Amino acid sequence: MKTKTILLLGGILALFGACTKYLDPYPNGDRSSEDIWLYQDMVQGLVGQCYDNMSRNYNDNEGVFLDIATDDAVSTDPTQSLRRLAVGSLTTSNSSNVGTGGTTGGDPYSTYWTRDYNSLKLANMFLKDRRGINTKFIIKPKWNDQVRFRLQGEAFALRAWFHWDLLQKFGGKGLTSGKMMGIPLVLEPVDYTKEINLARNTYDECVKQIIADCDSALSYLPIAHRDFLVKDGDIAYAGGKYWGRLDGITMKAIKSNAYLTWASPLFNPNNDISRWDSAAFNAKKVIDFKLNVDNVTNGFNPTKLVNWFDPNSPEIVYSARFQGTNDFMEKLYYPGGFQGIGAVGATQELVDAFPMKNGYPITDARSLYSAANPYLNRDPRFYSNIFYNGVQAKKNNTGAVMYTFETFSNGGKDAAGVKSTNSLTNYHIKKDVYMGLNWADASITKVSHTKMFIRWTHMVLNFAEAANKVVGPTDASKYGLSAKAAMAYIRNRPTYDNIALYTTATDLYLTESAADAAKFNDFVKVERRIETCFEGMRFYDLRRWSTGLTDLNKSVHRVEILKNADGTFTYDFTKEAEARAYKSLYLPIPYVEILRMSKLEQNEGWDGWK
Repeated sequence: MKTKTILLLGGILALFGACTKYLDPYPNGDRSSEDIWLYQDMVQGLVGQCYDNMSRNYNDNEGVFLDIATDDAVSTDPTQSLRRLAVGSLTTSNSSNVGTGGTTGGDPYSTYWTRDYNSLKLANMFLKDRRGINTKFIIKPKWNDQVRFRLQGEAFALRAWFHWDLLQKFGGKGLTSGKMMGIPLVLEPVDYTKEINLARNTYDECVKQIIADCDSALSYLPIAHRDFLVKDGDIAYAGGKYWGRLDGITMKAIKSNAYLTWASPLFNPNNDISRWDSAAFNAKKVIDFKLNVDNVTNGFNPTKLVNWFDPNSPEIVYSARFQGTNDFMEKLYYPGGFQGIGAVGATQELVDAFPMKNGYPITDARSLYSAANPYLNRDPRFYSNIFYNGVQAKKNNTGAVMYTFETFSNGGKDAAGVKSTNSLTNYHIKKDVYMGLNWADASITKVSHTKMFIRWTHMVLNFAEAANKVVGPTDASKYGLSAKAAMAYIRNRPTYDNIALYTTATDLYLTESAADAAKFNDFVKVERRIETCFEGMRFYDLRRWSTGLTDLNKSVHRVEILKNADGTFTYDFTKEAEARAYKSLYLPIPYVEILRMSKLEQNEGWDGWK
């Protein structure tokens, strides 16, 4: 490389921060793919651009809108693509973007197929023939090695990331072959804009490649991007400035996620226990890192609450680049009466999943649940996730009343049907809402929002589910932690609003559930539902747990509330909000790709898309 090219490096260091735009490998139209190798900043851009391709918030079809295709939520918009998927009326056309309302029209996932394969091309360009790692980035050899090794690790990590994203979305049983298929693995820089004809690899082959790429990444990446982990204290090109980029502990987490899905009934009909074991083993590695390494001053603490608005939250294992101050989620969830669009509402099924404050489910006689006063004495997580009839939205949860929800049908301003901006279920969503925002204030305060792709809670839930399958709920000898003890972490920590939950000594329902592996498995599933609601995870959980469409095609319900003359309320929980009519356990391979590639087999249940 020419000396003058190397010297361009002096001013670019600040571009590496997680909150800045990553380097673009194609800054203008007159660069060819071969030109990239003449400019080290463009070589770095092959890796950096992949991060820009990742989702950055929960207000899309990879976040909360994916929950409307589950039993947790219902969309207010009847044309929303994932609502059409849920009711069996999805069309083969591409979707059109409509901002925070999601997407309307046809296939909501064709855009992600293209995005992921374009990202794979960039990562593979960096990896091919080791050209990326052999590029000269920095004059000083030590710093140059830090940069090139990290970038090589990130390229492997990104290839694992985008292959896993594709597999989770599009893996399924072939329509013609009847075999469990993955997606086309791409290990070369394929130009997706050109004429190509790719065939799908088997599901097993895809998982094994993802694991292999994670392991390759681990051989180059630091375990985490933290200043205190840089041994010699030289943080010029290492440490916390790379927070927000993939690291070694994220690779352990991706492996846990991949193994957990691969171990689940839909993809593991013979119940290969080694898959569960690998899911638990890798999740435990992340848990141990957080507890024993990241548990430093102002760092991770298992009793610390989750802060959705902190881009540096210790809860994060891996997150998107945060979005600066905005009111996206508040606008999305609040009803029209409080300047929102009420785009998504929680179902009665999700509301019923939250237990009572003594830890027992509402169906247990010991819970003291009352259908006449259904929101009294609930698990504090209910109050941190759901806005319901009569609840007040208070400034910073403790201050002045900003809004009072009225979802009773005989006069309530926020009731379903009164406005198109009211939830159809008579529940609105509080999770991810910044309670310091009041549009009526003279000075409006907005905050940044952070999408946590992988967080501490996810790994604890992974471990509990998988370890229970291997050794049962209470055996700690194999992993150094029992599944029951892992769930105690979840049940003992405060809510997002900093409200205390249970203590180990008083959580009798946890102890009862841990007496039997089958019962504990059901317990973990409910806890996973509660903890991850509106994060876009339940869609995949329901499918990996299922072997048929019966559970998916149950109707979801709303509450109808009548206000009585004496000011009390009467509740009817039997009103159907939406009937579900899934054709398949799997998402369709985008129809446009089926048309252009004869080798590409469609998923089972999508006969009209072949």
